[in-house]
Amino acid sequence: MKTGNTIACRIASYGRYEDRAWSHLPEIGIRHVEIPAPAPREQDAIRRRLSDHGLTATSVQARCDITQLKAVDVMQPQLESCAALGARICFVSIKAGGQPRSLVWKRLRAIGDAAGALNVTVAMETHPDLITNGDVACQTMRAIGHPRIRVNFDTANIYFYNEKRTAVAELKKVIDYVAAVHIKDTPGGYQTWDFPTLGTGVVDFPSIFQRLNQQGFAGPFTIELEGTKGQERDEAGQLQYVADSVAYLRHIGAFGQGAG
Repeated sequence: MKTGNTIACRIASYGRYEDRAWSHLPEIGIRHVEIPAPAPREQDAIRRRLSDHGLTATSVQARCDITQLKAVDVMQPQLESCAALGARICFVSIKAGGQPRSLVWKRLRAIGDAAGALNVTVAMETHPDLITNGDVACQTMRAIGHPRIRVNFDTANIYFYNEKRTAVAELKKVIDYVAAVHIKDTPGGYQTWDFPTLGTGVVDFPSIFQRLNQQGFAGPFTIELEGTKGQERDEAGQLQYVADSVAYLRHIGAFGQGAG
């Protein structure tokens, strides 16, 4: 497995104890995070908070309603926020709905141009209706045809939104377009909100890392823990949920020398 993988954690993985993520992640050896794109007036405070805890934002989450006329304008300050924090990945979930695809592609290309000017890549989440699985994602990527619009491959969403597909098989189809990965596990149930501790579900993480590393991709691999419907953890339990998932990635050698 490749040395030097960038392993990050989505701050939201801490649920209602999100504030604890800032101090807990360094304690368990994670130095990279995915956070919501801060408003311009909040950037300095977020930059200080990251620095104070020895953390680096490797990706930021932006809001993008591609059906809106001003979608590009709304993305611009979020892309600037991404660049200002030193992150190179802007994570988005985009749904085209009933919009003409030609219009959607045009807007996404314009967003790609704006991102490229800032040395940022927009990574579209594995969500319907544009990145539902490997086949759909490839169709979308080819239609957009922009080097700054890419895929955020979510290892568990493949099972949640599809039947009779696996993360490894779908990754093989779309691997040329992957710019970021969400590391999330699942028992494999279709439309089943159950995302357990990494390594306890059906996702073949060693193969996922191996294939991406062979492709020359070293991250960000971002841990995303979304829990199980109906199950509530106390603070200690939530922190253990994250720590055990990080320990699993270490166990399979995902970190590599100098990673974290």
